[in-house]
Amino acid sequence: MRRNAAKAAASLLLAAALVACAPSMPRPVGFADLPGWAGDAQAEILPALRASCAAIASLPPDRALGGTGPTLRTAASLAPACAELDTLPSGDTAARAFLERRFTPLALGEGTLTGYFEPELRGSLRPGGAFVTPLHARPPSLVEADLGSFVPDLRGRRVAGQVREGRLHPFPDRAAIVAGALRGQGLELAWVDDPADAFFLHIQGSGRVRLDDGRVLRLGYAGWNGHPYFAVGRALVEQGVLAREAVSMQSIRAWMGQAGPAEAAALMARNPSYIFFRRLDLPPEAGPIGTLGAPLTPMRSIAVDRTQVPLGLPVWVAGTDPLTGGPLRRLTVAQDTGGAIRGPARADLFTGWGAEAAERAGRMRDPAALFLLVPRQP
Repeated sequence: MRRNAAKAAASLLLAAALVACAPSMPRPVGFADLPGWAGDAQAEILPALRASCAAIASLPPDRALGGTGPTLRTAASLAPACAELDTLPSGDTAARAFLERRFTPLALGEGTLTGYFEPELRGSLRPGGAFVTPLHARPPSLVEADLGSFVPDLRGRRVAGQVREGRLHPFPDRAAIVAGALRGQGLELAWVDDPADAFFLHIQGSGRVRLDDGRVLRLGYAGWNGHPYFAVGRALVEQGVLAREAVSMQSIRAWMGQAGPAEAAALMARNPSYIFFRRLDLPPEAGPIGTLGAPLTPMRSIAVDRTQVPLGLPVWVAGTDPLTGGPLRRLTVAQDTGGAIRGPARADLFTGWGAEAAERAGRMRDPAALFLLVPRQP
């Protein structure tokens, strides 16, 4: 998620400090310690890695890609590996040798692997009939601040709000926006026919809207209202409606359908975070654009906590595929971020688009071990 710097109120800085996650200490390991390393098709990661290199090439060499302590890396640290990509022979053997020569694995620990996808919604460029739920562009009054610009210990932590009389104030939350707080400002990009679809689009961060005239509108993340993300599945667990292990996008949707529109709206309002979008000019076969500025690759791109894991670097994931129940062992690239992704061993796997991607992402919430591949020093 991209933010613009602005001065934050002291109370907001203190709140962010209290919720900041304390990083665990990564430890160096060998490639033989990565579960299933020899069984992956590492050549499949090269297009995603090249896309990362292309995005990073435009950055100043000393620009921090993210991370902290032993994981902190700058754009310059990837330059030697990126240069070699252009001359790399094809095939998994060459790709694996390249990765083992240019990178060193760091064990980040065990955490939770979730999934996200690019949903497709039904919509219209004009309101009317069933199309009454708007998807909004970023409001001009929205200001986002990188707290690390003011307090070094808060590097990577951000707030958003609106400036009134020289001070940063909270932006309207989800409930206020749904009630019409932004009405009349001309911010509507499209109207969709299902408020639950719009809600889950906010969670995914990007999507496709199939318009009533047959065209497809691609939307990507453009901003956030500054309110913390709340997982509505937790509310259903607290109410005794769902067991913790049964929470998934599918089970939440099923409950909404059974409870009715009013109860569903009340549940969605529990999450005060609200996402704004922008139009993307992308071909149908391309993935959405992640935080790094590179297109996401299905099953090879992940969202991470950039305060712990630098964007652009490879990450080995050892988890479970929720559709098959078998092991999920694959190399990914950290190319995106997410409001709910916090901690060094926390990742969100981009599963793609379509029915299978939605099913896999909605059910993916399993323990996983993560290993960050950091560039070797020249």
